[in-house]
Amino acid sequence: MTGSSPLPAPPRDLLVGASLFLDFDGTLVTLADRPEAVEVPEGLHPLLERLGDMLDGRLAIVSGRDVDTLRGRFGLATVPIAGSHGSEISLEEGTIDRPEAPETLIVAGRAFDAIAATDDGLLVERKPLGVCLHYRRAPEREADCRRLAGELAQMHGLHLQDGKMMAELRAGDDHKGSAIRALMQRDPFGGGTPVFLGDDVTDEDGFEAVRDLGGHGILIGEERETAAQYRLADVAAVHHWLEQGIPQ
Repeated sequence: MTGSSPLPAPPRDLLVGASLFLDFDGTLVTLADRPEAVEVPEGLHPLLERLGDMLDGRLAIVSGRDVDTLRGRFGLATVPIAGSHGSEISLEEGTIDRPEAPETLIVAGRAFDAIAATDDGLLVERKPLGVCLHYRRAPEREADCRRLAGELAQMHGLHLQDGKMMAELRAGDDHKGSAIRALMQRDPFGGGTPVFLGDDVTDEDGFEAVRDLGGHGILIGEERETAAQYRLADVAAVHHWLEQGIPQ
């Protein structure tokens, strides 16, 4: 992990020859109180298209969101996606490599529903291979939410994934690092140097993976302990840096 020294901004030429992996929430789009309230910035889709062309297809979204939501709700129809923290791989629209979800996720979801019913600030989000309890609008309930998630994970053999103002229970132990490693074994990604941009603690596995593979991690947001080597301040800075990296 990086120590207390401030992280530098990534050099502009870091994209040259890269295999580029991008987190979605908090990296390409600004976080919102409710996951469905996130808005896609104007210009994101053409930016991704230009990046994909520049990198000869070595561009993928690596997100905790599921593939169907990223493609359907947010219009990411053409870019390869590793969704659900790497448990889903979709290299093109209409195809998803995804295991079957265990019944225990349904049971855990009901327990999340029960606590969410006690507080309007709590929100349950269901995914094909996970269930999340968000407390962004009720931060005082953090301890209760994390305690319940930990108990359910232990009881049902689920993986507990911490995140920004949320706790997620997932089937299996895939993560963004394993997703990046898997994609780097496939064409065309294996021909580039891996670069991963992410903001959350869930992205640390990705930072570690690209570092181990000889690449670079870029933290988005405030300084903290991280395996990333570089930092950008926010979503706007991400878009600006990506734009600057495309030859005019």
